[in-house]
Amino acid sequence: MLSLQDMEYAKKKYSSSEMDLYSTALHFRIFRQYGYNVPQDVFLSYMDEMGEQFEVDANMDPKTMVQLFEASHLALEDENMLDGARIFCNKNLKSSTNIIPLHWMVEWYNARRQISKQENEARESNLKLLQLAKLNFNIIQAEHQKDLADILRWWRKVGLIENVSFSRDRIVESFLWSVGVAFEPQHSHFRNWLTKAITFIIVIDDIYDIYGNFHELQIFTNAVVRWDPREVEQLPSCMKTCFWKLYDTTNDVALAIQQQKGWKLPVSIYLQKVWAEFCKALLVEAKWDTEGYTPTFCEYLDNGWKSSGGPVLSLHVLLGLAQDLSQVNDFLENEQDLVYYSSLIIRLCNDLETSTAELERGDVSSSILCYMRKADVKEDVAREHIKDMVMETWKKMNKHSIENNSSSLRPLMKYIMNIARVTHFIYQNGDGFGVQDGETRQQILSSLVQPLPLM
Repeated sequence: MLSLQDMEYAKKKYSSSEMDLYSTALHFRIFRQYGYNVPQDVFLSYMDEMGEQFEVDANMDPKTMVQLFEASHLALEDENMLDGARIFCNKNLKSSTNIIPLHWMVEWYNARRQISKQENEARESNLKLLQLAKLNFNIIQAEHQKDLADILRWWRKVGLIENVSFSRDRIVESFLWSVGVAFEPQHSHFRNWLTKAITFIIVIDDIYDIYGNFHELQIFTNAVVRWDPREVEQLPSCMKTCFWKLYDTTNDVALAIQQQKGWKLPVSIYLQKVWAEFCKALLVEAKWDTEGYTPTFCEYLDNGWKSSGGPVLSLHVLLGLAQDLSQVNDFLENEQDLVYYSSLIIRLCNDLETSTAELERGDVSSSILCYMRKADVKEDVAREHIKDMVMETWKKMNKHSIENNSSSLRPLMKYIMNIARVTHFIYQNGDGFGVQDGETRQQILSSLVQPLPLM
């Protein structure tokens, strides 16, 4: 965290003539990232007389424009100056539409790139520090490799994918997601638990989307809601197997959490409930598809944040990383908005990258299709609206983070927000779970397989 001396220094800098636009944007970004509500007025001198348009030479130093672009993504709702800064950068910064701002990036995924960048720019005096950074990266990566080996052994032992051949086998991608949420070496057990949850989200989603008819899906949903294996006896073999594996794995994870943390209350109750809510949301979408019903935009979003799997991921984050169960209950009672925001970003980003293919296949509705019908607009206009919604959702998360800067739950908030950050990576260049190639494959190699060369 930044010290009070640093805060006082920054305030003096803001009020002096020493601050150029680059420094102003950099200070603004750093302080907001650490939860300090620096006002947008620091950019006032760069606005027109009405304070409405951002007035800077479009030929400014590219580093300054990049820093301004980064700062603009720490905006809160109704901060028009920062909206203007972002619009200005998007117009003048090459390839800005394909750039993920640092605030939306996964810390660990970005670590290797930053080390390589520093290596190209390093001075002789910084080489030892650079070597330490590389060594630290390789040590943490080695821990991740051990974790991955453990999860692969579990995946082969559980034998689920052999019984659901229609489903996506994305065990390594699921582990990469868990690394993005919490990369620190001490969170090895958490990554194991979260990876298992992600694999079941994928398989169950495929059962509802691809395999089961509506009657079978109703039975499967009831079995999960009642958490009763007897309910699935009349289902096809693959659905019975999926339920049994979910049942056993969830109970095993719940027991492992209780034992590791010394909690007396049964964790399985929390997990059973969130899996039931997930399946009920998928059943709603299956019903829409069966009936040929296109939901309203609001209906779709009200259900879509639940069917995204975000609440399942968030609960595993809370149970896996909280110090005690009271923190979990406190978060679920008072910070549910943050779970909603991160889950909504999963849904919107997923729709942006998969909706065209789903429309061609005649799959269920997406936020894009629902908005096209609501506003009577073409797909490109609907896509821009959904992108704007993603931006507005991040503004709400930024505000939530700043307002709860001193909360004891702030560490958990960071990990919930990391769920949204991983989502941006997974769907940056397409459906990272739907297609096993491209950027996701390269990220697996660079983050999990290839160590950094030491001098």
